[in-house]
Amino acid sequence: MRVETLTITICGIAAAILLGLGGCAPQKAEPVKTVQIPDGEVDPAVWGKGYPTEYELWKKTEEPTPAGKSKYKRGFDADRITYDKLSEFPYMALLFNGWGFGVEYNEPRGHAYMVRDQLEIDASRLKAGGVCLTCKTPYAPRLQKELGMDYYKKPFKEVLAHIPEKQRTLGVACIDCHDNRDLTLKLSRGFTLQAALKDMGVDESKLTRQEMRSLVCAQCHVTYTIPKDAEMKSVGVFFPWQGSTWGNITIENIIKKIRSDPAYGEWKQGVTGFKLGFIRHPEFEMFSNSSVHWKAGAACADCHMPYTRVGAFKVSDHRVMSPLKGDMKACLQCHSEKPEWLRDQVTAIQDRTVSLMVRSGYATATAAKLFEKVHAAQAAGKSIDKALYDRAKDLYEEAFYRCVFVGAENSLGFHNPTETLRILGDATAFAAKAEALLRQALTKAGEDVPLTVNLELNKYLDQRGEKKLKFNPNVEIKDPYGVQVRF
Repeated sequence: MRVETLTITICGIAAAILLGLGGCAPQKAEPVKTVQIPDGEVDPAVWGKGYPTEYELWKKTEEPTPAGKSKYKRGFDADRITYDKLSEFPYMALLFNGWGFGVEYNEPRGHAYMVRDQLEIDASRLKAGGVCLTCKTPYAPRLQKELGMDYYKKPFKEVLAHIPEKQRTLGVACIDCHDNRDLTLKLSRGFTLQAALKDMGVDESKLTRQEMRSLVCAQCHVTYTIPKDAEMKSVGVFFPWQGSTWGNITIENIIKKIRSDPAYGEWKQGVTGFKLGFIRHPEFEMFSNSSVHWKAGAACADCHMPYTRVGAFKVSDHRVMSPLKGDMKACLQCHSEKPEWLRDQVTAIQDRTVSLMVRSGYATATAAKLFEKVHAAQAAGKSIDKALYDRAKDLYEEAFYRCVFVGAENSLGFHNPTETLRILGDATAFAAKAEALLRQALTKAGEDVPLTVNLELNKYLDQRGEKKLKFNPNVEIKDPYGVQVRF
């Protein structure tokens, strides 16, 4: 037998053996076969009959992620510790005093807990009413349409009771993001996101699939404003994007909109007595504002729902978590560096953000305490220069909203490092100027102002709400560069 023939024969036998054992060659990905889901079907289990792989991954949003993967975002780790954000950043307790966020404010858990966490948190966080369900339940669009104004005004639990009991604690579900006919991406919240896009002149019919892979997340991972009537009852909800443009939703325009109407003042700050608006989890606004990844064409799903192979299928990972918790596998789709190097880059960005967050937060808190001192002087009959006061108040509010914007944005700067540091730099500058003007006003009124202002943080940190929550020094996040700014 010739050598070539022997070689071919041996190779053929080896190939047959390998095939018999399953082989080592990768299987070709098979296209997903669409299954008809009934119109209006909310229950993910029904969708799961047609799309079992995605359904099983989605169910994992209930499972804690490995501990120790992220230096700062530890809200849903396997240690099962609920991290009190007010203990992590004590200045927030002072700034949010008088508001539900100043009572109980925790690091977020997985999507499965969106409604469950609302049922467990201090009742003061739900005073806005049924409108609090807007981002939390797939029933929100239906409730808003059926109940009208009552959806916003009625108590939270009264509106929640309109949801079938079996699904009352259901968080984000398939119907929130997908068309039941062919599983294409869709926007389900016409009364919030679609209205906001229209305000910016965005033609929804021209959005690309990649843009939709971010916008389905932007239905919830955004800030919103809840207008109030004269009795402080909620009368609506909207995203304060008016005046901004696609890819450039700025903090300046958000603040301008919030401050444009007294009805957007949702609460009264305890320390200053000022009626203020608020900013919640503005991940989309931060990411889409000309960030590096946005300009490169990346979408939220690329990083938080990276493609994964399950058997013969290639699907988006519906567990939805931080790339840090997934060992940077999402990043490795585009980056050639090692996971350790990529993780160090994320940490470096977050270290710088935390450092400036702490500094700007305490600078803003200091200005707030000086307003408290000014008001005490006025109550005692002292005359305060109105021009100095008004200018200080304007600057203080600009600082406050910037501090809240970054503090509420859950990437700690990573979604847009340059914009984050710009915002925090401005916050510190506004707060410092406000402090200077208030010191001048107090001095003119004959008041002695100490060099170091006592923030009295324990007054705001301890005995909070019905649970009597206390400051936990073990979880406090301090300036990673060692700068001492807490008073």
